[in-house]
Amino acid sequence: MTPNWELKNCCDRDQKLFLATVGIFTLVILALWRTFLLTPFKLITVFLHEASHAIACKLTCGEVMGMEVHANEGGVTQTRGGIYWLILPAGYLGSSFWGMLLILASTKLLTARIAAGCLVAALLIVLFIAKNWTLRGLCIGFIIFIAIVWVLQEKTTVRILRYVILFIGVMNSLFSVYDIYDDLISRRVNSSDAEKFAEICPCPCNGVAWGVIWGMISFTFLSASVYLGLVILS
Repeated sequence: MTPNWELKNCCDRDQKLFLATVGIFTLVILALWRTFLLTPFKLITVFLHEASHAIACKLTCGEVMGMEVHANEGGVTQTRGGIYWLILPAGYLGSSFWGMLLILASTKLLTARIAAGCLVAALLIVLFIAKNWTLRGLCIGFIIFIAIVWVLQEKTTVRILRYVILFIGVMNSLFSVYDIYDDLISRRVNSSDAEKFAEICPCPCNGVAWGVIWGMISFTFLSASVYLGLVILS
């Protein structure tokens, strides 16, 4: 079947449900933004940020020495070698990209199962290179959480796996955009990835400019996830 890129006859029941759920999740996340209830999901976004640095390092023949996620929503990935100017932007852009993939994966049960399995596999791998107990606890906690959701999906009438994957995807996408604005534009943290990238990049852009560019790319990922989700469901 040819993809319905023009979204003709949009929107049917599944598309309306997808849009409504994304909208509701967005409102819930914004309403609870500064509460402890979202802390685990914020930390999983930090995990994906740091994991993206690690993946970029390995893909450019570097070595990952360790990874940390902190309770204050910070994190660090220790690398050696690799291509530094590819490793630096991979954190913010990578977490936005994973958010988009999770949103798209939620549109079908099979892809939601695959996404959940891949997330558990990634958490298991990182569990063995984690350098602090916050990250170890995050890995163990989310592995147990996803396992419970999986059992509920397969063994009961509580079929929420797709919605959990969608929530993590929306949370990841929103937090990535906010994190770029907070770290790179509004506060301009001198030790941020964007400031470091500006130092090694031959172009005249400073850290704030790279923050704006990365923020626009992240917002594009978020917008593309909604559009492509509607295409998949059409």
